[in-house]
Amino acid sequence: MSEARARMVADQLVARDIRDERVIRAMDTVPREAFVPADERGAAYLDGPLAIGGGQTISQPYMVARMAELLHVGRGDRVLEVGTGSGYAAAVLAELGCQVTTIERDPVLSDAARGRLASLGYAHRVDVRTGDGSLGLPDEAPWDGIVVAAAAPEVPSALREQLGDGRRLVIPVGSRRQQQLMVIERHGNEWQEHSDGACVFVPLIGGGGWET
Repeated sequence: MSEARARMVADQLVARDIRDERVIRAMDTVPREAFVPADERGAAYLDGPLAIGGGQTISQPYMVARMAELLHVGRGDRVLEVGTGSGYAAAVLAELGCQVTTIERDPVLSDAARGRLASLGYAHRVDVRTGDGSLGLPDEAPWDGIVVAAAAPEVPSALREQLGDGRRLVIPVGSRRQQQLMVIERHGNEWQEHSDGACVFVPLIGGGGWET
């Protein structure tokens, strides 16, 4: 699988202008095949998302890398991830040296991700929680970065408020069928926003997202 991973990095990331060398190294280190169902492992490095059960997906490799790059986080930064899924993106952030707290609403997925991350040696850098991630974790804010792996109809106000000054929130925002990947940067009590382009994610379910 290491050869397939190297091809993924070259053809899907570097060729598409992923430039952060730390992100490239992290994507070349994390074994994506360990985060997909056993019958999908042959497709682990294909250019697209894969179903992981519970109506959820593991995002396309490029999207995982791009969201990590857009966060602008570094070693020791505390990152909140909303939507753990299989745990793959959390592992990539851990490889960047971040301390990751990740929230998954589906207890089956969160339990599986917790065990998987521990077996791969990430337990000391990734704390997996079960709950409504759309509301964040206000008692543990501010965060040095917040990344949301599901689409909201608008940017959840709770997540805006939990972002540290000068830090970034990366989240898909739009309809259930198509969104814009939004980058929100906080400066005191003002937030600058821009879109990094169109994307398609599963819906964010919860108090700060879509209803079930």
